[in-house]
Amino acid sequence: MTEFEQINKGYNSVFKPNRLSVGIVVPIEHYAMGPVPTMKDHIERVQLVEKLGFKSLWVRDVPFNVPSFGDAGQTFDPFTYLGYLAGQTNEIALGIASVALPLHHPVHVAKSAATIDQLSYGRLIMGVASGDRPDEYPAMGIDFESRGERFRESFNYIRKAQKSFPSLETTHFGNLKGHLDVLPKPIEHKIPLLMTGSSRQTLEWNVEYTDGWMSYPKDLYNQMLTIKQWRELIAKNQKFDKPFMQPLYVILEKDDNFKPEPIQLGFRIGANYLIDYLQKAEEIGVNHVALNLRFNSRDMQETLEQLAKKVLPHFHTNKEEKLIL
Repeated sequence: MTEFEQINKGYNSVFKPNRLSVGIVVPIEHYAMGPVPTMKDHIERVQLVEKLGFKSLWVRDVPFNVPSFGDAGQTFDPFTYLGYLAGQTNEIALGIASVALPLHHPVHVAKSAATIDQLSYGRLIMGVASGDRPDEYPAMGIDFESRGERFRESFNYIRKAQKSFPSLETTHFGNLKGHLDVLPKPIEHKIPLLMTGSSRQTLEWNVEYTDGWMSYPKDLYNQMLTIKQWRELIAKNQKFDKPFMQPLYVILEKDDNFKPEPIQLGFRIGANYLIDYLQKAEEIGVNHVALNLRFNSRDMQETLEQLAKKVLPHFHTNKEEKLIL
């Protein structure tokens, strides 16, 4: 079983069986010395990323600047920002990695997600998570220890809200009795939902309910074991295979033969060694890697162009699809 379910334009474009594609995490700028980016020239860089053939853009859901965490993300609200990016781009998939479901009422998440999906003509991919910043929960009057249960309830609510006049009961988010509807609906039959990490759920729950898995970088051997275990469960219980993706922090050196040096969740690395790493990741079953360049201090346009020229031709790209069409 190697076929992925066809869900929407973004999901279908980014995830191909036995193939790896490459995306970029926003902000597309160097901000290693503090948690808050400037967002300067952000639209020009987003449009450049699309033009160069990267498959996706990823924003994050960070309600508060928690200085101890060290990263405020793109600072803009993820749904508002993706709505804007939907009008500034044409083909590239628009991803959220990831919405901390317990911190939001699911009706707002469902409505916002379907709106982005409509405005982008089906380019939204939504990562979902239970949240990992304990300071945010008391700030919003939400119990941190119940986040696993809240995650499941919210996930189910969002799924049900994509149907007409849904009925469901929840402990934390109210009840729908079938006499109210949530609009708009997604362009296709659902919004693709990819779980981040474990989100305090079992692997079996992940396999049964989600459309894919976002997990964190590991050494290739242990990542292989993780993917193997997950896909074996999928093969036993599911009609379709499901994609696996991960982020990767990269400091791209000008020297293509610069040997990799470990950094937080990634590498300082030359293009040739990055190609080698990504090819090995593809071999073990990784379908998408979202590159985070926040520690990369070189000129950002030069870095993106080097990645597009040297690295992307080895992997599944938007340019490849346009050539096929």
